[in-house]
Amino acid sequence: MAADSAPINLTHHFLIAMPGLSDELFGRSVVFMCEHSERGALGLVINKPSDILLPRLFEKVDLQLHREDLMEQPVFQGGPVQTERGFVLHEAVGGGADESVYASTLSIPGGLEMTTSKDVLEALASGAGPRRVFVSLGYSSWGQGQLESEIAENSWLTVPADVDLIFDVPVADRYTRALALLGLQQPWMLSPDAGHA
Repeated sequence: MAADSAPINLTHHFLIAMPGLSDELFGRSVVFMCEHSERGALGLVINKPSDILLPRLFEKVDLQLHREDLMEQPVFQGGPVQTERGFVLHEAVGGGADESVYASTLSIPGGLEMTTSKDVLEALASGAGPRRVFVSLGYSSWGQGQLESEIAENSWLTVPADVDLIFDVPVADRYTRALALLGLQQPWMLSPDAGHA
């Protein structure tokens, strides 16, 4: 690989769908990138809620949710891969240097973790667990070089992630707020025919 084409690392970034992306799941989507390396990329769509609320998801795994602050929170459609499996994005609650308190957790630079083990749900059900959580069914993934190709084809914009946008911004506002991180006030300000310098 030439020195001028160093690999990009979009971990802890948002992918923002260009207006011309008409895919049913990815159109007008904002994807939080949990991991990105030369092997590929993994992320969660943060602005496509399902019709399931968290208490119903907990019932499906024989747990009862006791966190009032989460009772009205939707479960999101994180992507088209493993849609029967839960992914919990949360603030880091690690037990020390690079170790989580949960069995199966990916530590994400920037202060977040993504946990796939049931123990995080058990902690939330008991009224404990991470303060801010985002729960999805399924995730989004790209094979080696695939995401880079899609970016080169003007399918996605990228911007460093703002964690507050994931947890605190109303779902309906997440796409325009993500664009605002780039200084764009409205989607129409983007031309689907934009070229590259």
